[in-house]
Amino acid sequence: MSDQKAYDVIIIGAGPGGYVAGIRAAQLGLKVCVVEKDKPGGVCLNWGCIPSKNLIHQARIFHERRELEDMGLSIDTGNFDYTRVQHKSREATQRLNTGVEYLLKKNRVDLVQGTARIVDRGKIELSDGRTISGKNIIIATGSRPAEITGFEFDEEQVLSSTGILSMTKLPRSLIILGAGAIGCEFAYVMGAFGVKVTLVEMETHILPFEDAEIAAALEKSFRQSGIDVKTNTRALSLVKKLESVTVTLAGGNGEKATVDAEKALCVFGRKPNTDDIGLDRIGLQTERGYIAVGDYYETSVKGVFAIGDVVATPLLAHVASKEGEIVVEYIAGRKPKPGIDINAVPSAIYCEPQVASFGLREAQAIEQKTPYKKTVFPYLGVGKAVAIGHAEGMAKLLYDPETLEILGCHIIGSDATELIHEVLLAKSSELLPEDIAGMIHAHPTLSEILMEMMKGVNGQAIHY
Repeated sequence: MSDQKAYDVIIIGAGPGGYVAGIRAAQLGLKVCVVEKDKPGGVCLNWGCIPSKNLIHQARIFHERRELEDMGLSIDTGNFDYTRVQHKSREATQRLNTGVEYLLKKNRVDLVQGTARIVDRGKIELSDGRTISGKNIIIATGSRPAEITGFEFDEEQVLSSTGILSMTKLPRSLIILGAGAIGCEFAYVMGAFGVKVTLVEMETHILPFEDAEIAAALEKSFRQSGIDVKTNTRALSLVKKLESVTVTLAGGNGEKATVDAEKALCVFGRKPNTDDIGLDRIGLQTERGYIAVGDYYETSVKGVFAIGDVVATPLLAHVASKEGEIVVEYIAGRKPKPGIDINAVPSAIYCEPQVASFGLREAQAIEQKTPYKKTVFPYLGVGKAVAIGHAEGMAKLLYDPETLEILGCHIIGSDATELIHEVLLAKSSELLPEDIAGMIHAHPTLSEILMEMMKGVNGQAIHY
């Protein structure tokens, strides 16, 4: 059976790359369909960004009940029910599922349910036997949690990031293997809800892709909150018992130790969903699962593009969305930039305190022998941060000592994931620190930390 419609663009996957590409393509007058085997929104909306941020929000409320206790209120947590917490996270996801479906329909994007395989250039086949033809194909099939031998997921005792989001009962204890963004966010959530957390990272500091000074500040905060952080430590084995798991660890000095916990969360990265989608039918090869692309994310096969987690760019929802926009604007005959500037991609980790960054890290600058200077300003120096009881953290700027060009910014503290964009906008607009330093910022606001940080470039910071 063949679908009689011939599309300008067929998009495989309705995640933040696929559905955004579909809507933008329709806005540009292209005839487009999006094929999705599950629910629209992809991992981000269904089993990642959205439900996890809802859990973080609820964990913060639960943790900050102590501020009410400081006012003399007595709060009984005896009836606390984590099932309700998890249910609220699923409600947020369901609401946004409906929203994405509405947006696709509103923009006249055909949403086709089914599993797709590429059978030829410009043609896909669905699991029910239907075929769909189009001038261009965009592969946006996303990724899944990476699994390592000996630490296989059973989603009962050994959890993936999907499994922990499905969990309706809190464990008494949890060992988290991998202290990247996902590991740190769940360490915060579980710790805030009273779970005994052990966080293990094989690199020398948690958040290994973030600035080391910022990561050290988060590690200190985690330790103060009761999270047991073990860095430079490798997990050697995991043994499941009747009601617990035992993980054998080896420190940097080779010394071994074991940790018992009710459950383990394994977050060793993600694997691209490129197997069994028909790449071999059109002669496309992968490297470690990733599809090679050139300008405008076009593969070696003309008219076939790949975006998001299936290409070797940062595995971030906002990166996938931007890549999708670039592709369809190119297909529509526009002249977008051929790709994204990796140094202008914001990173955001939503634990408390939050961590956000972009651009050059200090260790990178040293390794690459890039000339730089830095200025650091603490949250403690900003009146709003002290007033609301969130004076923990700092903002750090790296800049060129000659031109004063902004090279990178790293923030840890309240609302860091929102604040980072003012500095990124300045960088993208080729502004200098003095431009932000000289701009009047409302008082009292957290954004004053950015003004003071920029004033620090010329030694003119007022409140520190």
